[in-house]
Parts: sequence; structure tokens; C-alpha cells
Amino acid sequence: MYKESVGLRMKSVFDLFFSFSVIMLISPVFLIIAIAIRLEDGGSVFFIQERVGLNGRRFPIFKFRTMVANAEALKVSLQGLNEQSGPVFKIRNDPRVTRIGRFLRKTSFDELPQFFNVLRGEMSVVGPRPPIPSEVEEYKQWQKRRLTVKPGITCTWQVSGRNGIPFEEWVRLDLEYIDNWSFTRDVILVLKTVKVILKRTGK
Repeated sequence: MYKESVGLRMKSVFDLFFSFSVIMLISPVFLIIAIAIRLEDGGSVFFIQERVGLNGRRFPIFKFRTMVANAEALKVSLQGLNEQSGPVFKIRNDPRVTRIGRFLRKTSFDELPQFFNVLRGEMSVVGPRPPIPSEVEEYKQWQKRRLTVKPGITCTWQVSGRNGIPFEEWVRLDLEYIDNWSFTRDVILVLKTVKVILKRTGK
């Protein structure tokens, strides 16, 4: 129990230090991305969406906008193209994605603003990805256990195939992470995520 407690404190310190360092080091990249998004269609730079975090708590997640301004309204007409199982909505070649959006997704740069969510205490650097409320409403009881830890920017799913993994397998990977968590494992997942980003295998 003591070892686990120390590990969790290390995780919290790492989250704050790592997130603050990333924001400071790549702040020029934030500015360049913001200008590129504005130049493409003049819309908002950020996409803010309600997500579900630790113990069902809802919070606004921050991302760089990668889709057209009315993307949420168009989602209904695209439901028949969903390629993911379960309550998750994913399309490999989503027609709503903008040109700069495709680059941001490929490099995973669209996720960078979530380091502010970590500083706000709503997320961790590593943990299950935060679902939207409508997805949680469709969860089976055993799937809700993925909400017993803080959601993260990256996780096992992010480095294991992402959209190519069926939803139930995705949840099992999250539960396996929760059951076998260690600070060392978090560090390894961060390093693997960097490798994935460099390979530009994002969707």
C-alpha cells in the first residue's frame, strides 16, 4: 500500500512537471498551429468538448480544432459510416476533417492543449482516454471501471493500433493498465507515444 501511495504521488508530480515543461518548450508550436487553423477557414482555434473523467466527473477537454466548424451537426448524417464497434464514433477518412486537421491528427499535435487539462487536475499524462457522456450512457457495468482513474492524454490503446482496435478490446487494455499500473509503466508508455508521434501513425 505504501509503495502504491508513493507511486501515485510520483505520478502527480510527474504530470505537473512534464505538462508545464511541454507547454513552455513548444509554446511557439502552439502559436504556429493557431495561426494555421485561423488562416484555413477563419474559425475558432480550439475545439472544446464535454468529456467524462474520474468517477464520472464531467469536464471540458481542450483540443486544436481539426474539423469544420459545424462538425457536430454533420455527425448525425455520418452515423452509417461509423467504423468502430460499441458506443464510439470513428471514421478513418472523416470528410469533416480540414487540411490542417489531417496534419494535426497524423502528428497527434491536436492533443497538445490537453496538457492544460492536466495542469487543471482534470487529466493525467497517462490514463484511459476520456469518453463523451453519450458513450458512457451506453457502457456495460464492467466497462465503467475505466472511469475509476484519471483519464489521460495517452494510454495503451494509443500505442497499440488506435482506431484498428475494437471497442471492447480497447476497454480491456484500459482495465489491464489500471490493474497493473506502476509509475515505471507510465514512463514507458510516454516513450512509446513519442515513438508513435515520430512515425506519424495518428488517425
